[in-house]
Amino acid sequence: MPWIYAIVGLLIGAVLGVIICRLTTPDYKKQKSVQKELDAAKYSLEQQRQELTDHFAQTAEMLETLGKDYTKLYQHMAKTSSELLPNLPDQDNPFANKIPQKIDESQDTVENSIEQAPKDYASGSTGLLKEHQKEIIDSAEVVTAKAS
Repeated sequence: MPWIYAIVGLLIGAVLGVIICRLTTPDYKKQKSVQKELDAAKYSLEQQRQELTDHFAQTAEMLETLGKDYTKLYQHMAKTSSELLPNLPDQDNPFANKIPQKIDESQDTVENSIEQAPKDYASGSTGLLKEHQKEIIDSAEVVTAKAS
């Protein structure tokens, strides 16, 4: 029976020693505080991500509404400009050739009647923003330039 008391005393002493050691060790306290800060930072980051996602979703809805309203306004201006000024030449009417088709309510899309690219596109590099001049080479010089 005395050996049972010794084993129980040893177990209780080991448990109390581990608890006291953990509570009095400064590294353990520092680790706990760093872990709490890490958890708080993770929570804050996740909360910020959620707010950002909500912001972008709301902005997308607002832009969609703005686009639809702009199309309606443009269609209204085109219609009223042709109704109020029927004898106005096409070159003086800013809405003459740019009237978009009406919005298809089932698809909520807008199809433009203009199928061509904007005029500010160039077919290749124009060198407009470069400081050096383009060099013009005759066809005979091209053959000798490639050979050398």
